[in-house]
Amino acid sequence: MPDSTKKAIQHLRKRPIGLLVVISAPSGAGKTTIAHAVMKQVPDVVRSVSVTDRDMRPGEENGKDYFFVTRPAFKKLLSKNYFLESATVHNNNYGTPRKWVEKQVKEGKIVVLVIDVQGAEQIKKLYPGCVSIFILPPSMKELKQRLVKRNTETRESLTVRIRNAMVEYKFVHDYDYAVINDDLNVAVDKVTSILNAEKCRVLRWIERKL
Repeated sequence: MPDSTKKAIQHLRKRPIGLLVVISAPSGAGKTTIAHAVMKQVPDVVRSVSVTDRDMRPGEENGKDYFFVTRPAFKKLLSKNYFLESATVHNNNYGTPRKWVEKQVKEGKIVVLVIDVQGAEQIKKLYPGCVSIFILPPSMKELKQRLVKRNTETRESLTVRIRNAMVEYKFVHDYDYAVINDDLNVAVDKVTSILNAEKCRVLRWIERKL
């Protein structure tokens, strides 16, 4: 075997074999529900739990859905470079813990970040090899009905989320994949297929098998 080939193999063995996956969608499109379902079907998938200073909704758990902190506490974490990405969405702040994500990727996990388009842009610049998926509702009318049915929004916050959704739609062309969530099971199957296909990319297969 030529020395150049040996060096290439040694280099591949040292490279992280994890995968960073970004899932974005307008509020109410089902991105979090899809992410949880996919985690049950694809081995080695973990979801990053974001930090937020918004109020906890009924049924949510601290440390499971989000890490809920006060606004001053969030700003303090931000000043300490605690986040891999952060963004202000619907008048609330969100951020992805840096060290936890980097550790999981180095250990070979598929790390799913359920984040908005602002955070996704930051991640894509930091990790050009990440996989990005945009979840779309069947229509704006259906999206509004889902948000109303969720019964967690005031009239004012509902208006903000619908308005923001119109802006977020413009970013869909910046993503690798787009999945319409008109049937939850079908949408989950599509995202699962995307992750399984990405796991089979030749470079990642070589890294795992050498």
